[in-house]
Amino acid sequence: MTSADNGTADREGIRYEPDDPCPPLLLLGVGLQGVMMILTSIVVIVAVTARSGGQDDDYLTWAVFAALIISGALIALQASRVWRLGAGHILFMGPTTNFVAVAVLALEAGGPALLASLTVAGSLFYLMLAFWLPLLRRIITPAVSGTVLMLIAVSVLPIALERIREVPEGADPTKGPFIAFVTMAVTAVLALRASRSLKPWSPLLALFAGCVTAALLGAYEIQPVIDAAWAGIPTGGFPGLDLTLGADFWTLLPAFVVVTLVGGVKNMGDSVAVQQASTRKPRVTDFRLVQGALNTNGLGILLSGLVGTPPTTAYSSRSVMLITFTSVAARRVGYVMGAVLAVLALFPKFAAVLVSIPSPVMGAYILVAIGTLFVSGMRTAVKDGLDAQRAAIVSVAFAVGAGLEQQTIFADLLGGAWSPLLDNGVVMGAGTAVLLTLFIEATNPVRQTRLEVDLSVSSLPEIDRFLCDIASRLGWNQSSTQRLRSAGEETLISLIHPRGPAPGEGPPRFIVIARPGDGRVELEFLAVFDEENLEDRLAYLSEEAEGGQGIEEGEISLRLLRHYAASVQHQKYHGLDVVTVHVRGSR
Repeated sequence: MTSADNGTADREGIRYEPDDPCPPLLLLGVGLQGVMMILTSIVVIVAVTARSGGQDDDYLTWAVFAALIISGALIALQASRVWRLGAGHILFMGPTTNFVAVAVLALEAGGPALLASLTVAGSLFYLMLAFWLPLLRRIITPAVSGTVLMLIAVSVLPIALERIREVPEGADPTKGPFIAFVTMAVTAVLALRASRSLKPWSPLLALFAGCVTAALLGAYEIQPVIDAAWAGIPTGGFPGLDLTLGADFWTLLPAFVVVTLVGGVKNMGDSVAVQQASTRKPRVTDFRLVQGALNTNGLGILLSGLVGTPPTTAYSSRSVMLITFTSVAARRVGYVMGAVLAVLALFPKFAAVLVSIPSPVMGAYILVAIGTLFVSGMRTAVKDGLDAQRAAIVSVAFAVGAGLEQQTIFADLLGGAWSPLLDNGVVMGAGTAVLLTLFIEATNPVRQTRLEVDLSVSSLPEIDRFLCDIASRLGWNQSSTQRLRSAGEETLISLIHPRGPAPGEGPPRFIVIARPGDGRVELEFLAVFDEENLEDRLAYLSEEAEGGQGIEEGEISLRLLRHYAASVQHQKYHGLDVVTVHVRGSR
């Protein structure tokens, strides 16, 4: 059986798709499993951030409470489809390691108030990302976002190592590394050899092993758990937003914006992965739901800032793990998880058990998460292949960013208030990657050409002349030229046919962008039209042909398009549809 066959078999094992009704007891059971998979991460990441930032127990208690409430509300909202909010799928939410380094810098510089202000500012950029999404596709490429993810992992590494060295006062300093070693060893063994049914619980088992080791060595402090109240709502710990916007705010803001935007690009992949795992039969991605997930993530970051807790974003891998493990993708599971997390937030005693996890165990946990994030960045960077140009972008940008994380070069040379910005490896590495990408686009010897017309049959002659001119400049032979013209014509007809403009409305605008390449032309068609996805319709034609059913008039154009084009990709956004067609040609 091929890997593709295996993937199809796994999808066909889905018992409940997102909109399917699901028995209440099963919903409760799956929801509780989901909570157990993310609860520790939520609390540990908040605790590591607060402690590394030098904050007291009052703030830590408040931050954990707020993070649980916000995570629960966002998971429930992601399961919904309200206006332009929600992914319509099970999508876990919570604080992530992406923001640990910049959040610690903010806490050290100005405390929770500065962190809150920076988080609110970053959320505004995140919310705009959903609207900028179609425009940023060629700037924040996989090579750029992958490099930044790797740099984020490098920036968090010193924080994790510092936690490993931290032990209770008077304890043997060698106990910390030993406890961390046991935690990581159990994590590695479970990751490599645990059964499919045991893998979702590997993080919990590793934390338990680390805590037992710490207790045996006398490095586990139980008094905070004893002192915590059984139930209640924290009354202090957050001073509110810092609206002075001083030098610390402006020097740290670019770092927050970079991490936020790159996190947003990663969250696009999170939403896509969950969509792909949630259906029995493969379907193309609905980018309107991706935008809904991004809007909800942005709202979560905004809420996190307003209450002073570390930013909250998506946990896609665990969402997919739960769906695969239980074969339940019903979005109502998200409502159950949201309710359970909200209830747990009202019991400080329960959260205190997790907050009291020894620092070396937390450090080992974060260290493993950093490794996972670094590998995720590598995969993202090579997602579209790694030719010489992309390899140069990744290597130079990573070298700049990683180097600045190790040395304070600009602080030594320039000093002043802006040295924290210039010495921030994530910001400078991201800036380097973006500049190199823009340089490649600007110096491309073959420029893209653009045509804007009405989405109407009357525009066919103008589109035909546009494509003929491109083929002529490329020196293509007659058959290749005809294939390019036909692909453009059939794409237009395929988009027009499902419905015409509403009464009293003119035809939508239709933009054609041509990007000549090596032996092929990439045609990008941008328009607003019906709800049905073009790739789904093309796939439907293949199934229909096997069944021997009849062909309707509109389907003839789709069959011809599939014949003329090497590939067809359709991405749906709110207010915009992008159809990308690749046509090969020769001289």
